[in-house]
Amino acid sequence: MADVAVAKERRIIVAIDEGEESMYALTWCLKNVISQNSNDALILLYAKPPRTVYSTLDGTGYLFSSDIMASMDRYSSDMANGVIEKAKKLCRTQSGDVKVEARVGDGDPRDVICDMVEKLGADVLVMGSHGYGWIKRAFLGSVSNHCVQNVKCPVLIVKKPKSTITGSK
Repeated sequence: MADVAVAKERRIIVAIDEGEESMYALTWCLKNVISQNSNDALILLYAKPPRTVYSTLDGTGYLFSSDIMASMDRYSSDMANGVIEKAKKLCRTQSGDVKVEARVGDGDPRDVICDMVEKLGADVLVMGSHGYGWIKRAFLGSVSNHCVQNVKCPVLIVKKPKSTITGSK
């Protein structure tokens, strides 16, 4: 009787945002990490930044109406849905048969990503690199660096190559 190896489903989380770096990382993942005819599950994760807490009075003494607050929430949700749909479309065109799930978390991207990786039992986390210099990283912090230090699975950081000018060598 021959032993038949059944491939374990890998749970691959790809952190996505509005930037082209995350879409590049997703494309790279689809070409280089996801196996054709595999049981891999691709989970697209978008972290919705927390709403800035405003006082009901702005600096000039005017009240923020509930309509304005609702509009800001709708915009945030629309942004998340747009990014998720763009990523799903990319998945369909690059690798039509991959299982794709989408998750949206609310909060600081560093916390959302680390929490979701643990909660979902990810086998690997794929992230794009914004390529900030060391000064910006020192002030803003690096989401990818935080995740590398805090998640328990391998983290693959995909750096988008710098664009080259057409015709130059």
